[in-house]
Amino acid sequence: MTGRARMLAYGAGNLSVNLLAQAFATFATFYYVDHLGVDPALIGVAMVIHGIVNALLNPLVGHVSDRTRTRWGRRVPYIAIGMAPLAAAFTMIWIPLVDGGTARFWYFLIAVLVYDVLFVVVVLNYVALFPEMFTTIAERAAAASWRQMFAIVGMIVGVAAAPVLYGLIGWPAMGVSFGVVALAFFALSLRGSVERVRTERESFGFLTAIRYTLANRAFVTYVLGSFLLQLTFALLQAGIPFFTKYALGEPDSANTVILGAVFVTAIPLVYVWSRVTTRIGPRRAVLAAIIVYGVALVPFLFVGGLVLAAVAGAAVGVGIAGMLVLLEILLAEVIDDDERRTGARREGMYFGMNGFIVRWAVSLQAVIISVVLSRSGYQAGAAVQPGSVVTGVRLMLGGVPLIVLAVAFGCFLLYPLRAGVRPVDESVPVPLPGPPAP
Repeated sequence: MTGRARMLAYGAGNLSVNLLAQAFATFATFYYVDHLGVDPALIGVAMVIHGIVNALLNPLVGHVSDRTRTRWGRRVPYIAIGMAPLAAAFTMIWIPLVDGGTARFWYFLIAVLVYDVLFVVVVLNYVALFPEMFTTIAERAAAASWRQMFAIVGMIVGVAAAPVLYGLIGWPAMGVSFGVVALAFFALSLRGSVERVRTERESFGFLTAIRYTLANRAFVTYVLGSFLLQLTFALLQAGIPFFTKYALGEPDSANTVILGAVFVTAIPLVYVWSRVTTRIGPRRAVLAAIIVYGVALVPFLFVGGLVLAAVAGAAVGVGIAGMLVLLEILLAEVIDDDERRTGARREGMYFGMNGFIVRWAVSLQAVIISVVLSRSGYQAGAAVQPGSVVTGVRLMLGGVPLIVLAVAFGCFLLYPLRAGVRPVDESVPVPLPGPPAP
C-alpha cells in the first residue's frame, strides 16, 4: 500500500468514530424518551453516568495501552479485537430487548456502559496511532486533513441521515445500518494502520503518569486551548436552534441550512489548512484559525435573515476546518517532545487525558446556555419570547464565544513548542524522579 493510500485508509476510521458518536449524542435520548416513553429524569441520570464513566475511562485505557506489548504492537490488537463488538454494542442501543420504563432504563444504562468501554478502547487506540504513523509536519498535515474530511462526512451522516433512515426502516434497522457502516470503515482503517513494535516498557505507574502529563507545560497550554475551542464549537451546535427560532424567526429546517453551510465549507477547507500548516507551522496556523473563526462569529450579533446567517455559517466553517486539522497535530508535537525528555512514548496517556478534559466542554456549554437563557428572561414553552431573549441568544453565539476564543488565543500564544525548534531546556532527555526511564 502506497503512502497516500495508507493515509486515506487510516483516515477512513474517523468516519466511523464520528458516525457513532454523533448519532448517539443526537438521538439516543430522543429515542428512549420520545419513542419508548422512558422517564426523561431516568435517562438524564443514565447520560450523566455515561459522561463520568467515559471521561474516567480515557486516561485509564490510554495508560493500559501505553504499557501493552504484543508482537502486533500496542494499539492495533485493541482495534482489531474491539471494532466488531463496538459496532454490535452500538446496534443494541437501538434494539431494546425489554418492555416497561424502568426495565428499559436499566437496559439503556447497561448497553451504554458497554458501548462506552468499547468506544474508548477502540477509538483511543485508533487516534493514538496518528503521531507514530506520521512523523513530519507535512505528513501530519496531509493525514489530518483526510481524517477530518472523513470526520465531517461521518458527522453529516450521523445527524442528517438518521431521521431519514429511522423514518423509512425504523430505529432498530437504522442502528444495524450504522453499525455495519462503522465496522466496514474501521476494517478499512485497520488495513492502513501500521505500528512500530516496541520492546521497551513504559515504567510509570498510573498516578505518576498522570502527574508527569499534567506537569508538561506544552500539554497544559495545549489542552486548555483545545478545551476552549471545543467549548465554542459545542456552543455553536447547541445554540443554532435557539438562534434560528428566536433571532431569525425561521422553522427548524433552517438549522440544517446553517449547520450544513458550516460543514460543507469545512470539508474542502481542511486541505487548505493542511497546506497553511506545512508552510507556517502548527502554532502560527492555529492562531490564524482562531482569528478567522472569531471574525466569522461576529455577524451572528446582528444578521436578521437566513441567507446571511448561512453565509456567516460558511465563514465559521473556514475557521472550524483549521481547528479540526490543527489540534491533533499540536498534540502530536507535545507527545514527540515528551518522548525526547522522558524516553517514553505515551500517546495513550496524552490522548486519554486530553479526552478526559475536553469532554467537559459539553457540560460547560449546557451551563452557559442555561445561564444566558434564564438571565435573558426565557420562558420555556412560550410561543412569544421577550426581546431580551433575542439579545441573549445573539450574545450566546457571537459574544460569549469571542471571549472564550480570546482566552484560547492566549493559551496558544504561550504554547512553548515551535515547528522545528526544541526548547533550550528540553533539548536533551531529562532524568525523572520516581520510576526509572526505560
